[in-house]
Amino acid sequence: MEATIADVHQALKKGDCNCEQLVAAYLKRIETYDQPTKLNAIILTNPQALATARQLDAEYKKTKKLRPLHCIPLIVKDNYNTAGLQTTAGSLAMKGFVPKEDATVVKSLKDAGAIVLAKSNMAEWAFSPMVSISSIAGETLNPYNLLHVPAGSSGGTAAAVAANFGTAGLGTDTGNSIRGPSSHNALVGFRPTLGLVSRAGIAPLYLRNDTGGPMTRTVADATRLLEVMAGFDPADPLTKYCEGKYTKNYQQYLDKNGLKGARIGVLRTLSERSPDPQVKALFEQAVADLRKAGAIIVDPVEIPDFATVSKDQWCSVFQHDINEYLAGLGPQAPVKNLNEIIASGKFAPSIADNLTYHQKSAVTPEGTTCADPYTDPKRLAFRKAVTDVMDRYQLGALIYPTWNNPPAKVGDFKGYKGDNSQLIAPHTGQPAFTVPMGFTYDNLPAGLQFLGRSFDEPTLVKYTYAYEQATKHRKAPTLFPALPK
Repeated sequence: MEATIADVHQALKKGDCNCEQLVAAYLKRIETYDQPTKLNAIILTNPQALATARQLDAEYKKTKKLRPLHCIPLIVKDNYNTAGLQTTAGSLAMKGFVPKEDATVVKSLKDAGAIVLAKSNMAEWAFSPMVSISSIAGETLNPYNLLHVPAGSSGGTAAAVAANFGTAGLGTDTGNSIRGPSSHNALVGFRPTLGLVSRAGIAPLYLRNDTGGPMTRTVADATRLLEVMAGFDPADPLTKYCEGKYTKNYQQYLDKNGLKGARIGVLRTLSERSPDPQVKALFEQAVADLRKAGAIIVDPVEIPDFATVSKDQWCSVFQHDINEYLAGLGPQAPVKNLNEIIASGKFAPSIADNLTYHQKSAVTPEGTTCADPYTDPKRLAFRKAVTDVMDRYQLGALIYPTWNNPPAKVGDFKGYKGDNSQLIAPHTGQPAFTVPMGFTYDNLPAGLQFLGRSFDEPTLVKYTYAYEQATKHRKAPTLFPALPK
């Protein structure tokens, strides 16, 4: 339970367990808990996982060396292409589609020794930030309280990693979808700077905002995944912006004293948006805990003309992006474009309006200002406004609750409120990390979000790790205890 990457590697080195036993133990948890409890986090498990584990055991026996992520079983969101394993983005229209190649980051993680253990359920085509409902697998619940949602769209990964179905997980984030579910499931979620991590081979929502990222139980584990995922990929032109701006050693910034002298700004513009009193109390405690750990708190910090600079940042480019992705899959893709998805009728009723909206908004990035965060004038102006304030107060990060409200009840679509993740990072392209902040009513988790400067992941790693180590808010869900030996 709660095993970290370091714990797994320590056990392998000491001979306490081997990779095959570890993978078998996680598969047993999935079999015991996922469907019997109706948590429904997993679409399918990898039938090759045990064989891969045996190969990694043989390799370690021979070389006496562990790769960076040797035998780390990953829960992978179903919009990442996984070679030889069905990939559907949650859509029945894609049922049976098996990619021939891995998404770039999946390949990097496998090369580092990680195992794709399972594909997780998600909000179909990643549309919903609130729920994780798909036509391929139904609805995922929150492992801390099965009457509540895990958020979307990476809710399956979040629920699975929180319930200890794998060591770590992958999500994608267009506006909220790594940070929201991580916050709702007492996890660490990293949304990296746009351009730091390749999106090639991931089914897009809005490619101008999309990024993949780690979802884990600890900051150290998320950092280890980020190290492997970061870097230039010729298949994703946006990653040219990360050249010379990243390191393959983010772990050097895991400093439990990392908050000493750190200057952190409290963004009340977001934290005071009709907060739930219990979430507000946790946030005020978090501010006090940061101060106690040695941070210099600047409170409040305001971004001048926030309502104006943040306005009209979204662009509906789903049709353009999904059509390009589907075309790139070759003749074996069951559907070739958005029109065929709609014509198939194979989608959850809850996304019917999304699909028809995007069919009508046939926006292409060409000839519009719907560009990336390095060329779009509106996005550049927004990032400048945020960064100027950080410069003025010499801040390493801005903080606010990831959600101002606890997870909504299942079926309560009006309960979607308090999501702060959509408002800055997706548009400015800046990195934003969420870490557990504690629990509210009915054992429901809340998260604290740190927003940093572009490509300044080192500072966010330092701050989030120091906060995590000072507070230790993460607890496993009691509904999913250790299995008897």
